[in-house]
Amino acid sequence: MSHPALESLLILQDRDTKRLSVEVQLKAIPRDIAAIEQRIAAEKGAIEAARDELQGLEVRKKALETDIGLAEQKAGQYRTQQLAIRKNDEYQAMGHQIETIQGQIGELESQELELMYAIDEARKRFQAAEAELKANIAGHEGRIAALRERESSLKGELEAVQAEVATARAPIAERWLKVFDRIATLNHPVVVPIVLGKCGGCHLKVSSEVESQARSKVADPIAQLPTCDQCGRIVYWEQV
Repeated sequence: MSHPALESLLILQDRDTKRLSVEVQLKAIPRDIAAIEQRIAAEKGAIEAARDELQGLEVRKKALETDIGLAEQKAGQYRTQQLAIRKNDEYQAMGHQIETIQGQIGELESQELELMYAIDEARKRFQAAEAELKANIAGHEGRIAALRERESSLKGELEAVQAEVATARAPIAERWLKVFDRIATLNHPVVVPIVLGKCGGCHLKVSSEVESQARSKVADPIAQLPTCDQCGRIVYWEQV
């Protein structure tokens, strides 16, 4: 490692890599929270769907009870009217109407029994689903709380590592910082070793001129930093 700026640049790169890692983790947290919130919404939606099913059945049961009550009222009216009839054919006709409505009442009561069974089953499903889904939601909310805490911790960590980056940049000449920053916008890591004649970043062979420059033991502070012919990263010679 011959160029005087290389050691400082490697230190800067180490600090900057930490900064990038923290930033990536911070950026991921809102996405993770949003994904968990979607799961919570889905769990709540499932609870509401189960509740709606139960309530729908109960509404149908009340409607059946009303229909049965009306049919029984009509049957009572028919019986009262039948008592006042004197003609045999009219009496029999009214009796037929009473039998018909009694049959309708029987069908409605059968439907009511089936509905009562369905309500019992739906209530069991709802109670079981509600308990499980509420437990799931509590778990999701716990994970969100943990992510919020992690986010707060990472923000503090980011401030610290940003300070480390600033400290690492301070002793480096402006010209080399410009080179580092320009490469960093395209490739990371910026400074990589040459291993077996290949760039440690893109893993392609560097030219003999670049390799010779990296191998040079002359510490020239104004010399150009050796860079890979392929990816443009700053390279240095690393003995294997």
